[in-house]
Amino acid sequence: MTKKPKRIGILTAGGDCPGLNAAIRGVGKTAIVKYNMEVIGISSGFLGLINKDYIPLEEKMLSGILTVGGTILGTSREKPFKKTGHLSIDKPKLIKEHYDELGLDCLVCIGGNGTQRTATGLVEHGLNIIGIPKTIDNDVWGTDETFGFDSALWIATDAIDRLHSTANSHKRIMVIEVMGHHAGWLTLYAGMAGGGDVILIPELEYSMKRVNEYLLERANRKKPYSIVVVAEGIKKHKQDSAASYIAEQIEKGTGIETRKTILGYIQRGGSPSPYDRLLATSFGAHAVELIAKEDYGKMVTRKGDHISDIPLKEVGDKVRLVPKGHPLIQRAMGLDICLGAK
Repeated sequence: MTKKPKRIGILTAGGDCPGLNAAIRGVGKTAIVKYNMEVIGISSGFLGLINKDYIPLEEKMLSGILTVGGTILGTSREKPFKKTGHLSIDKPKLIKEHYDELGLDCLVCIGGNGTQRTATGLVEHGLNIIGIPKTIDNDVWGTDETFGFDSALWIATDAIDRLHSTANSHKRIMVIEVMGHHAGWLTLYAGMAGGGDVILIPELEYSMKRVNEYLLERANRKKPYSIVVVAEGIKKHKQDSAASYIAEQIEKGTGIETRKTILGYIQRGGSPSPYDRLLATSFGAHAVELIAKEDYGKMVTRKGDHISDIPLKEVGDKVRLVPKGHPLIQRAMGLDICLGAK
C-alpha cells in the first residue's frame, strides 16, 4: 500500500528580513520535488491560521523568489498566546482546529525569538512543528547564526562607510543607530567592519563621561571626525531614540558639532546577500528532512559549519547575547575603539 504524501504548512511571522523567500523556497521545493509533499502557504503569520487564510503552493510559484526581499506569504506580529482586551477567543485552540481541518502533518514556522516561543507553545497544544530561525539581530538562542543577519550587516556597514566622508567633510561627530533591542551583534559587527570609533551595545555598560573624554582625546590628536555606532537597545532616556540621546549628550559634553542617523527599517529590506540565500535554503531543506523522518518539535540550527537542529523546548525564552569576552570585543579594545566601559 502506497503511503499518502505528507501535507505541510509554512508561515513567516514577526518582522520581515532578507532571506524569508529563500527559506520558503528551500522548504517548498525540497518538499515537493524530493518527497512529493503537498505544501500550503499560510498568510500573515499565525493570523493566517486563526483566520484560515492560506493558499496551496505549487513548485512554479516558488520559482524566481530566491533573490526577492520580504515574504510572498506576508507576515504579522500576531501572538496567539498573548491575552488582549476582553476577547474570549482561545486562539491556540482555534489554530489547532484549523491545523486539523487543513489536514496538516506539520507546520513550519519561520521567525525569530517570539515566533519560536509561540511554536513551542503550539507543540504543547498537539501540533507537529519545525522552527526555522530568522532575524537580523542574530539573537535566537541555540544557533550560531540566523539568516537575515548577513544582509543587514552589509546594509549597516555600507551606511557607516558613507557617513565617513560626510563626517570628514564637516569635521563632525556622526552617531548612527543600528537595530538590536537586547543583543548587540549587528552593532558590534557593523561598527567593526565600518571603522567605528565608538561602539555601544546593550550587553556592555557604558559611561557617557568616558565616551566624551575619548572623543575629546581624538579631537586633541587632530582626528578631524569620529563615528559613533550605537544599538537601539542601549540604556537611555525612554523618550529618546538611542541616536538622539547619545548625540545630545556628546554635543553637550564635548562642544563638537554632532549629527545622528537612524537606519531603521532600511536594514530589513531588499534582496538577501548570497550568504543568507544559502543559509536560508539550507535551513529550509533541513526542515523538510526532519519532517520526512517525522522528527518534530525541533528548530533548525547552524553550529560551526554544520546545519543541525535542537528541541524547540530548549529555545524557550532565552536570547543569544554577545558575551563580554567575545573575541571581537577584545579586538576592538586592542584597536583603541571605545566601547564606553566605565
